[in-house]
Amino acid sequence: MSTPQTEKTRYSDAELQEFKELILDKIRIAREELNALASSLSNPNLNGTDDTAGTYKTLEDGSATLEKEQINQLAARQKKFIDQLEAALVRIENKTYGVCRETGKLIQKERLRAVPHTTLSMEAKMKQY
Repeated sequence: MSTPQTEKTRYSDAELQEFKELILDKIRIAREELNALASSLSNPNLNGTDDTAGTYKTLEDGSATLEKEQINQLAARQKKFIDQLEAALVRIENKTYGVCRETGKLIQKERLRAVPHTTLSMEAKMKQY
C-alpha cells in the first residue's frame, strides 16, 4: 500500500558537504571584507586637510562623516550576512539545510548556490510579494 517516494525530503550528506564548503568560502571572503571596512574606520583619512583653508576643512569633515556612516552601514550588513551564513552552517549540521521553512520542500540547488543562506524556495519567496 505504500507509495514509492519520488521527491527527496533533504539533501544527501555529500551534497550538504558541497554547500558547507561553498558557505565556508563565502564566510572567509565576507570576514576579509568586514575587516577591511573596520580598518578603514579605525584609520583616519591620510589625505588630511591640515594645510587647507578652514572652509574646505568644514566641507571635508561633512564628507568624512557621511563616508563613515556609509562604511558603518556596509559593515553592519556584512556582519548580518556572516551571521546568516553561520546559521546556514548550523542547518547543515542539523541536516535541515535546503528545506524551505514555508513549504517544507527542497530549495533548488541553483538558488542555494546563488543565495546559500536562504531559507525560502522561490515559490515561497514569490508569495511574499
